[in-house]
Amino acid sequence: MESKYTENLFSYGTLQYEKVQIDTFGRKLTGKMDSLPGYFLEKLQITDAGVIAKSGEDVHSIVQFSGDPQDLVPGVVFQVSLEELLKSDEYEVAEYARIQVQLLSGIFAWVYVSAKKI
Repeated sequence: MESKYTENLFSYGTLQYEKVQIDTFGRKLTGKMDSLPGYFLEKLQITDAGVIAKSGEDVHSIVQFSGDPQDLVPGVVFQVSLEELLKSDEYEVAEYARIQVQLLSGIFAWVYVSAKKI
């Protein structure tokens, strides 16, 4: 039987929070540690009341592309369904854009990066 969890989703921030996962996906996700090379972390002020209510925070992390392989952003890669991936799109605010990247482990995953440079 094929798994319905066909998409890899890399999280370096609030999607790792159990409350955010349950509110967004209706379940707690399990994942494995990995890293995103060529990016660095910045902070983003969140103004969306719904996102703040889910995460409990008004400042979230956001990654920017540097292109430097020495830059590594640690995080967790989760397996989600396509439907859950679309739900994560609804959770993320407009300053984030979802792209596919290759993680340090070699696997390909979706990640939310700063929409400024896309």
